[in-house]
Amino acid sequence: MISQWRLRAAFAVRLSEMYGREVPAYTTLVDVSREVNEDVLRARGADAERLGSIGRVTAERHGAIRVGTPAELRDVARVFGALGMRPVGFYDLREAAASAVPVVSTAFRPVDAEELARNPFRVFTSLLTPADPRFFDADLRARLETFLAGRELFPPELLALADRAGAERELPEAEAERFLQLAVHAFELSAEPIDQAWYAELEKVSAVAADIGGVGSTHINHLTPRVLDIDELYRRMTDRGIEMIDAIQGPPDWKGPDLLLRQTSFRALAEPRALRRPDGTVTRGALRVRFGEVEARGIALTPAGRALYDRLLALVDDQATARPAADRTALARALWAEHVPGSERELAAQELAYFTYSVTPDRARTSDAQLPATIGELVDQGWVRAEPVVYEDFLPRSAAGIFQSNLSGEGSRNTGQEGAAYDSDWLSDAIGREVLDPFALYERQQSLSITRVGRELGLSLDGTHPR
Repeated sequence: MISQWRLRAAFAVRLSEMYGREVPAYTTLVDVSREVNEDVLRARGADAERLGSIGRVTAERHGAIRVGTPAELRDVARVFGALGMRPVGFYDLREAAASAVPVVSTAFRPVDAEELARNPFRVFTSLLTPADPRFFDADLRARLETFLAGRELFPPELLALADRAGAERELPEAEAERFLQLAVHAFELSAEPIDQAWYAELEKVSAVAADIGGVGSTHINHLTPRVLDIDELYRRMTDRGIEMIDAIQGPPDWKGPDLLLRQTSFRALAEPRALRRPDGTVTRGALRVRFGEVEARGIALTPAGRALYDRLLALVDDQATARPAADRTALARALWAEHVPGSERELAAQELAYFTYSVTPDRARTSDAQLPATIGELVDQGWVRAEPVVYEDFLPRSAAGIFQSNLSGEGSRNTGQEGAAYDSDWLSDAIGREVLDPFALYERQQSLSITRVGRELGLSLDGTHPR
């Protein structure tokens, strides 16, 4: 029997192999990421594994797919549910970019710490928003929804195997092999000709809309390795002649702890595709859709920490607007140095980031000595050690920035119209499964660790207010 986490690990490997065949520059990205990680490990030793073992970091991937309808999204949830992955977080990319990105998104991923440690594969999944009149008028919306209703992304055999794996949390070896074959094939780039005029009409609205609603299938849009030094990777990829996007998305490179998520990518490549002309003839063309992304993960922030991050982003925007000749990264770095605590201990003390706690092995309680009453004091006195919780999720502005930097045009948006309302509850209903709150998952992880410490030390500790 093949367990869910082994299915997840095997799927991630096979998807990576498939994507490397389709997009050779991705293989280069993976190779350079591995080289950088090995160099960082040699230079920093154990500190390099502060946010995950080198084995986990090297194996780690996140993918990205795009679908058109709630029904398709429900089927995606069935496929990823077979792999022990649940929808976490709501991301509205419509509001996060200047260009037209008419999607809302979630990420399917493991949620338990043990499952994440075994294999943290995650898939950022975007859903088109045809009901938003800022992007689609009534006529285009009707034709788009008709087109989407007429396609089938996942064969019934795959969905049946997925449901069995989801219910039983494992599959017999032969069925597991069949599931993996069908699942990987479902995300391959189709060779079927694309209606050139229909694709072009959607592309005027958004290249993302055309990629979702202009074709008869879905495909892996990008696949992302994790790297320990994203700035060094950016330099090495550029030195190899691979065109990278203009900037690294997310927090700046600074002297303090790594926070949240930093991402960059090489630019979308022109890939040959078969295009059907209005007269029915098929010609060879090229579309720029898929790209290679890479990420560096940091510490998960609490709601207060995230509010600080968002406020600093707004300040960077203001300063960059006021001083257009200034270096945006330098502006951000200065603001971070001024406003963000420069150590893990201060982040914890101000309850800006999440940590898990454990009793220091050589400080186990052996007498009736009076112990401090809070986790913070226990850490300060050496009774307990704190480990940062890795940020497992995404940032809507960063995701939109990656999408936007790889688009061929800005698309169009009718700002005179009021946008359609989408939120986490709506998405939960659309998927048929609860979209989990990432903050709640991190809070639970931290609180459980505090409870364990209290039990081991014979103390009553409040996990909701650790300091």
